[in-house]
Formats: sequence, structure tokens, C-alpha cells
Amino acid sequence: MTIENEGLIKETPLATALSERYLAYALSTIMSRSLPDVRDGLKPVHRRLVFAMRQLKLDPKSGFKKCARIVGDVIGKYHPHGDASVYEALVRLAQEFAVRYPLVEGQGNFGSIDGDNAAAMRYTESRMTMIAQALLEGIDENAVDFRDTYDGEEEEPIVLPGAFPNLLANGSSGIAVGMATNIPPHNAGELYAAAMHLIKKPDASTKDLLQFVQGPDFPTGGIIVENQDIILQTYEVGRGSLRLRARWEVEQGRFGTWQVVVTEIPYQVQKSKLIEQIASLMEQKKLNLLADIRDESTDEVRLVIEPKNRTIEPEVLMESLFKATALEGRFSYNMNVLDSKAVPKVMGLKDILRAWLDHRYIVLVRRSQHRLSALERRLEILQGLLAVYLNLDEVIRIIREEDEVKTVLMQTFKLTDLQSESILNMRLRSLRRLEEDAIRHEYDQLSAEREALNILLNDESLCWKKISQELKEGNKQFGTGPLGQRRTLISGAPKAVDVVEVLEEVEREPLTVILSQKGWIKALKGHGLDLSLQKFKEGDQLQMSLECQSNDRLCVFGSDGKSFNIKVSDLPRGRGDGQPIRLLVDLSNDATILALFVLEDNGKYLLVSDGGRGFVTEGNNLSTDRKIGKQILNLKDDEKAIYCLYIKGDYVAIANTIGKFLIFPLDQIPELKKGAGVILQKLGKGKPKIVTIFSAEEGLTISEKSRKRNFEDLKDFVGNRAGVGKKSPNWLRG
Repeated sequence: MTIENEGLIKETPLATALSERYLAYALSTIMSRSLPDVRDGLKPVHRRLVFAMRQLKLDPKSGFKKCARIVGDVIGKYHPHGDASVYEALVRLAQEFAVRYPLVEGQGNFGSIDGDNAAAMRYTESRMTMIAQALLEGIDENAVDFRDTYDGEEEEPIVLPGAFPNLLANGSSGIAVGMATNIPPHNAGELYAAAMHLIKKPDASTKDLLQFVQGPDFPTGGIIVENQDIILQTYEVGRGSLRLRARWEVEQGRFGTWQVVVTEIPYQVQKSKLIEQIASLMEQKKLNLLADIRDESTDEVRLVIEPKNRTIEPEVLMESLFKATALEGRFSYNMNVLDSKAVPKVMGLKDILRAWLDHRYIVLVRRSQHRLSALERRLEILQGLLAVYLNLDEVIRIIREEDEVKTVLMQTFKLTDLQSESILNMRLRSLRRLEEDAIRHEYDQLSAEREALNILLNDESLCWKKISQELKEGNKQFGTGPLGQRRTLISGAPKAVDVVEVLEEVEREPLTVILSQKGWIKALKGHGLDLSLQKFKEGDQLQMSLECQSNDRLCVFGSDGKSFNIKVSDLPRGRGDGQPIRLLVDLSNDATILALFVLEDNGKYLLVSDGGRGFVTEGNNLSTDRKIGKQILNLKDDEKAIYCLYIKGDYVAIANTIGKFLIFPLDQIPELKKGAGVILQKLGKGKPKIVTIFSAEEGLTISEKSRKRNFEDLKDFVGNRAGVGKKSPNWLRG
């Protein structure tokens, strides 16, 4: 036998083949793996887990079964994927810190909020919760459609009846191809109330619904700190983000001491990693208001935070932690779901509730029709049985004497095939008089129920009334009691707290920075130190020192015209030799350090090259976060920078190597951000020897050993910028 297409090879462009296959993969990921269904809020793996547990009769009142058995049934019958991923999905459905309303009740180690993994599936057991059972309610009553499983041997539901608002109550997250979803959990009681309001007023706006649904209700609690306008906009469009903080309280100690106790941490934050992060930041000296953190948690979270001193306000301490750690985070909304036609769509709060209610309406109609069909069948049988009781003798005769009993019965009493079959299958003991009364009573009851169902199916308003009643019962069961209490507090945006000012006070510590001639730098505690007692490496000695505070920022200005910044807090301390400054800044090998000073952003500085050029620049121009520095003074190949002077005065005095001295007003020098500058003095073949800035009111002092010269004594040397100057006086030559 030959195959028609055997050996057939079709040429297809690679781009076309790739696009077709990738599109098939993308659709499979979107529809069968990553996005939840808006009707029951479940992804396929979760739906199959719940359905498989039902098939194993693991209802809330039954015993537990090994998770390995459940996972085996799921991957063997419904979900052709790895057992590890299926077990992870099962574990998450049982974790009270991961899902707001668990669908699985676990027995054994199912992990912890610290990030510990669950025990292997052969050690753990589970069964469904009441909520999972509610999602399945009516599945045997033709409430939803079924489809063949991947191997065609079983059937699985396309969607669950979903008597519980699972999508919003438990939330969902997932990453598909080209799209993702992230929906937070909510309070079931609030969702039921909003749904009932939407039934009464179908035109209700999102703002109206937010009177019932306050916002997310995370299983780990916490506080939402966001304006109502932002919350409203997020729920209207289905996208946005809300700020979530840990919940904390102050515990007073003895002698005026206090500590902060964190009782709830943000959703999806692992407690152990949070503590590691805070400890790491403390080591890096980035949490200077914090003295210590301890984990005293049991079944409940209890993180104890101690301040550096009791004068700090608790609000300021926590504000610094919120800014730097995972104690505050953002939950990003992307309410992307599959609608009833399996089409991905971003929905707002009203759209999701509307889709769930429409699904509940369809489920009610289908269940009612299924019940009505069953009633019709039963009533038909009962009618036949009643006919038998009126003619028992004739029926017995036909059964005893006739060859075609069923046919004769149908012709004699005008029975249907179903009725005659039921009569023939009836036991002799059922011919008692009491049985006839029971059948008549059952017939009357079922007839009344049939009439009620016909009325219900023909009146849409009655259907919605019935759904409202179901919602009230669901709210009573799941929206009240300890499980239904709101855990996450909704608060407005917090007041601004000035942490910087407090940090400066706490961090401020007097230090003296020492730089040796060979480039070793360190910081010593205190001011007014006797630096003659300091020891250096052999052949090295003190080059410059600087008194500052621990929270200051230093500027290093090199002879290559570059500015570098160093945080004093980053400098090594103690009795050691310190650290080479070239490890902190990328100063070129042929450059030397001209100046080391505390940078003032609003201050002004005069930069001078040995070519006699210079300009004034603001302190913020010398600021840089780059280790390679920032080129400020542009130099020619044979030039170098020789001065970086803090400006405190109104005149500039310059003396050069060829014996010329010039004084001119400082305002004649332009202010630039960077450049080569302007000529300060005509040098000829000379070089600048002395450059200094002084005030005409205070006079000029060249060095500590020379005496002060009044401005009246210097008038002969005053000229304009770029002048030659006059012959240097004797006191300057020395």
C-alpha cells in the first residue's frame, strides 16, 4: 500500500515557517497556560488540579490523599506537563500567605513566608476547601461545557461554574508571549456586595462600585498608601500601580526607649530576604538611623527594629526604611484576562464583575434546564406508574400471557417506551398501596417544581433575583467571619517626612581627613588633632589635611584639570595606613592633587592653569558621580592646572616667575561651566608663581609668615585683567 504524499517535500521560506510555528506557540501560551479565565479566575493547570481532586472525591469532609497521587492524575489525564510545575501550582493554592482564599487544604510542609520550599509531594497531603467546592458547584448538572483531554480518553471542563468570585478574590499573575497579567487579591465580602449592587443597578460606574470594593486585600495585610483618584483610575482602565507598605507599631521600653515592631510585610516579599537586604544596607552604612533588626516571628510576623537613638521620630525612621528597602513596594495592575470567547482583554473592575455575573446567569439557566429535563423524565415515568396502579390486574395478565409484553402494554394503556420499560423493571413489592400514595405525592411535588422552573426560565428578572440570593449565601459563607475580615488597610498618601535633615544630624561626626604625599588617604575621628604624631609608610609624609564632617562630600581637583568627588563616609578609618586615593578616583598617573576640600554646591572657585589662563565656576559644576571624574579646565598639551581656589574676596593677586605683580578685580574673570578660561596676566616667557584672592577691606596676606598688606599699600599694582603688571615688591620676592 502506498501513501499518497510519501516523499513529498514542500519548500517554505524560513520566515514563514518560523512565524507560523511561533504564532501557534504564542497562542498556546496565552490561552492554555498564562492567562486566567475571567469567569472562574483559573488557569488551566489550576482548573485541572481542582477537577482532579473532585474526581478523587477529596471534598472538604473527606480524608486527605498524597499530593503525588493528585499530581499523577493531573499530568496523566489532563495536563501534559512536568510534575514539578504542577506540584508548585498545587502548593501555591494551599499557601495562606500566597492566596487570599486557599483552594487547597494542605497537610504537611507547604513552605513558609520566609521563602522555604514545600516538602516533596510524596510527603504532603491535601484536599479541597469549601471555596474550591463552590467553584465546582453544579458541574454535574450540565452547567458548563466539557472537552476531550489531550489523549482523548477523558473529558475535562472548559471552565468551572464558579460560584465564588475567584479571579478578583485570589488574583492572578502570569507572563505569556507579548502580554502579561497581574491582578491583586480582594476581599470576597466586598466583591459580593459590589456584584449585588451591579445586579440592582447595571449602569453603576466604577466609582459607585468602589464604595463597596475599597481596594486590594492581600493575604499578608499591609497598608495601601495611595490617593483615591489613582485607585479609581486604576480600576477603570485595568492598569496602574498602587503603593503598598508594611504595617508597624511602636512599643515603648524603659527609660524612654522605644522600638518599632513590623507585624505585616508587603505581599510577595520573602521575610528572610527582606532581613538580608536591611542587614546588607546597614553594613554599607546606608541606613544610618537604624541600630539593629531582629526577627522574633512565630506563626505571626514580628520584626523588631531598633533606632540608633531615642531622639529620632519613629515616622522618620520608618520613612528612611520605606525609601531604601522592600518594606515599601508597588503592586502593578495589569488585569489582562481571557473573556468568555477566550480572547485576551484588559478589563476594569466593572467589566470583570459583569463577565462573572453573566457567567453565573448562563450557569443558572443551564442548571435549571438540566433539572427541568430530569423532572420531565421522572414525571413521565411517574405517570406510567400511576396508570399501572389503576389497572393492576390487567397489567399482571398481560405480563403473564402475552409474548410481546412491552408492545401490548404500550398499545393497551397508551404508554411511552420509557414508561413501559419502567413498569416492567418495577419490583413486585412496589405494588403496595403505600407506594401508590408516595408516587402521587412525588408527582405533585415535582409538578410544582417543574412549573416554578418554567416560570424562572421565562423571566430574566427572576433569574437575577435567584443569582442575588446565591450571592447573599456566598457572602454569608465566605465574606464574613475570620476569613472574610479585611486584612489590608486602605490609607491616603502619606505626609512628606524630611528624612535628609534628620540623617544629617544623626550621621554628622567630626572627622579629620589626612592625605600623604604618596597618595594614601584616611579619616580620623575628631578635630584639632596633633598630626605630628601620625605615622606614615617609610619615605612618606603628610601632604594635606582637612577637617570635615562624616556626611560631607569632598572634591579632589587634579593638575589635569579634572574634578573628582569622594564621600567622607567611604574613607577608611582607624590607625592603619588608609587606602590609596587612586583606588577611589581614576586620577591619571602623571597628574597630581592640587586641592582637597569640602565641596559647596553654591560656592564659587577660581581655576588657574600654568599658562596664565583661568575662569570662575560654581561648586555644583565640580560635582560628579563618575569615578573617572569630570573635565573642567581644558588644557593644552604642555599645560597643567596649578590652582583651585575657593573665592572669598573681590580681588585677584598674581605674581609670576619673571618678577611681575598684578592685582585686578575678580569680577573681570568670566564665570564658566568648563573651558580653557581667559588670560589673567601676560606672562611672556614666565609662569604664574603666586595666585591668591583677597578682600580689599581685609587686605592681602601672602603666607602665614608674611604680614598683612593694606589695600592702600597695593594701589600701585592694581590694573586690569590680562595686564603685564609691575615689578614685584621686595616683600613678595622673598
